[in-house]
Amino acid sequence: MTRTRRDLESPAGLVIREFRIEEYEQLLELWCNAGLPFKPKGRDAKQSIAREIEQPNAVFLVAEMDGCLVGSAFGTHDGRKGWINRVAVLPRCRRQGVATALVEGVETRIRAMGIGIIACLVEEWNSSSLQFFEENGYTLHKDIFYLTKREDDHI
Repeated sequence: MTRTRRDLESPAGLVIREFRIEEYEQLLELWCNAGLPFKPKGRDAKQSIAREIEQPNAVFLVAEMDGCLVGSAFGTHDGRKGWINRVAVLPRCRRQGVATALVEGVETRIRAMGIGIIACLVEEWNSSSLQFFEENGYTLHKDIFYLTKREDDHI
């Protein structure tokens, strides 16, 4: 039997809140410790994230416990569909409901913006994220191909 988000209780003292750009260095440390690949000279540069969090379609959440960032989840929408990305949780805090609380926070905020479809892109090698999203009600579509066109490799 697979777990559902309702089966999990968030850890005591967990706070889900908006990310603040002053926490950028802590965020990078979180991503490093969580094993999340990122591009600090491109799309994940401080100035890029600062610009993104000011957009009305952006939802950048962090999970905090005892004053320490233990997780992140970012969301945006294009007017039709919401997107969740940058979900990361420190290894010591995994399987405790942190990611679920973060994703639910992003979903709630995106739905409040009038968006009824929420999606995420997960790389094939990331089996734990694939499992997480499927266990949380997301449908895997093996018939969709993801293509990008980038100005350079840093983006």
